[in-house]
Amino acid sequence: MAAAAPPPLPTAAPVEALPETKLASHPLFCRIRLANPSDVPHIHKLIYQMAVFEHQTDQFTATESSLSSTLSRSQPFQSVTVFILEVSPNPFPESNFNPLYKPKVQILNLDHPIDDPEKETFKSEGDDVVVVGFALFVPSYLSFLGKPGFFVEDILVRECYRRKGFGKMLVTAVANQAVEMRYGRVDWTVVDRNVNAIKFYEHMGAKVSPQYRICKLTGEPLQANGN
Repeated sequence: MAAAAPPPLPTAAPVEALPETKLASHPLFCRIRLANPSDVPHIHKLIYQMAVFEHQTDQFTATESSLSSTLSRSQPFQSVTVFILEVSPNPFPESNFNPLYKPKVQILNLDHPIDDPEKETFKSEGDDVVVVGFALFVPSYLSFLGKPGFFVEDILVRECYRRKGFGKMLVTAVANQAVEMRYGRVDWTVVDRNVNAIKFYEHMGAKVSPQYRICKLTGEPLQANGN
């Protein structure tokens, strides 16, 4: 049987300007795209920043090598998937992108430029494109709904870019993909002391369930139960 012809590559998403409340003189171009192998060092640093924020650096054992090995074997949306959020003061140049996902581009209008002390560390493409944050998610299954879903394992926006709408961009991107694939729900966890994040998620319409506890079987207990 002849192989089926590959689907046509999608065209880049049109640039969509966010609503302006007043005249701004510092437009910032924002793009969400699928991660590629060159993003692994950035992903590794971002996950470490999350471990620092959650006071769990003692549990951080991931390496660039282990992340690269996992992501290189993962089919987007069928296994571990990472969205990269990056910004630039200039329009993004035309470039090749994963045919499985059309990058989402928006313009955020700011009153003042963002002072990024880690700009050099998180340079992405060229001199003016910088990685701002990421979302790492995996497929799940919702037995009560009889539908698949997504579970967001990690979502992070770097500190100097917080409270500017970037977190909502990432959550919305995952939600949009779930809707496109006709999935039933997107789940994630939030640290109970992170009151601002809880209020933000609730404002987006998410339901926070205080009656559930997270159970983790790892390390020696995992090995003991697995033998």
